[in-house]
Amino acid sequence: MESVIKLQNVSVSYLQNRKGIHSIKDFVLKASFIAPFQKHRVLHHIDLDIQKGDSVGILGPNGSGKSTLLRCIAGIIRPEEGTLQTHVRISPLLALGAGIEMELSGYENMRIALALTGNYSKATRTEMIEKVSDFAELTNEQLRMPTKMYSTGMLARLSFSSVMTGHPELLMIDEVLAVGDKGFQKKCMQRIHQIIENGATLLFVSHSPNEVMEICKRGICLKDGIKIFDGSSTKAAGVYNKLFD
Repeated sequence: MESVIKLQNVSVSYLQNRKGIHSIKDFVLKASFIAPFQKHRVLHHIDLDIQKGDSVGILGPNGSGKSTLLRCIAGIIRPEEGTLQTHVRISPLLALGAGIEMELSGYENMRIALALTGNYSKATRTEMIEKVSDFAELTNEQLRMPTKMYSTGMLARLSFSSVMTGHPELLMIDEVLAVGDKGFQKKCMQRIHQIIENGATLLFVSHSPNEVMEICKRGICLKDGIKIFDGSSTKAAGVYNKLFD
């Protein structure tokens, strides 16, 4: 099998504001007496090898480092330690409304999203816009509106559709499938299965073990930034559920 993502001994830390430093004035007056920031490690020495065509669900309690792991793989965050290699074009859907400019219309945001995913050119733009519009089930009137006027469900439809209607090599989804009505959720699930069947790789963060078992063959469980399990999605769901016993 071909390895498309490889992490070796990857650790990620954030700088946290220490108590008492809330402004530039506080920094100037107090920084000489206390260190203004302290390191908080979010991921601890993660080793991970993702093969082409893998469907991997990532489970873990809040604060366990799931989203940080995806952002690290997507190149948004740099590892503090270790090495990370990616050999695949990434199509991330990391948060509801991420990348959407609220002052622009649905059509304008759609064009930007398609361009960023590599699915937009003069030859294909009309076809791709029609595909996204059909999948999103948003009317022409709605797509001409500024997205700041959209409901949460409409934003979900626009975000998902711009990514789902293409042919991603690596699809990354972070805890956003719960948004939208049941009909649209089912439609997204069906499209995810199609993308996997076409040979794409999937990284899927969720708090729902059932969703992970339905979509993914492989499951990873994180706790406090440490990988505590990597195996079948069914066993990963069991490990995750035991964390709350």
